[in-house]
Amino acid sequence: MRNIIEDQIPQEEKDKASNLITQLEAIFNDKLSALTEKQRQDYKAINEKNKLFVNKVWDYRQHSEALSSPDVDWQEFERDYKARVFTENLLGRVESLVYRLESTKILHDYDNYQDSLNDYAYAQYSKGAGKAGFTEKVAELKQFFNRTKSTPKTENIVE
Repeated sequence: MRNIIEDQIPQEEKDKASNLITQLEAIFNDKLSALTEKQRQDYKAINEKNKLFVNKVWDYRQHSEALSSPDVDWQEFERDYKARVFTENLLGRVESLVYRLESTKILHDYDNYQDSLNDYAYAQYSKGAGKAGFTEKVAELKQFFNRTKSTPKTENIVE
């Protein structure tokens, strides 16, 4: 298959998308956390069962406030809950977009690689035909292809 994808995004829309990403970065720059790997291990994301637990506590708070612990700062709980719901929804939308962007990039990469292989084959043919400049081009591109046979590794034996 050749040219399995074409660029469907006009330059004006590319510029607009880039500007929107810049705006998003500016909006969230000082409002989002960036945990270290250790912090991610320490805090961990809660699993689905624990999300159901949090949702059930939230539901009890909404419908049977008298059953809620007086030791919990319920205003902070509500802010955290609503922020989690917002970020989870936004994250899902962004992840869907990222998946589609990655898929599109893979297809463009594939097209570029196939065309590059075709160009290399043409350069090899042209070199064989004695056309000027192709010897150098083939020599430069040849480095990307490993043509050596692998030999079994031998261990150093200390006597």
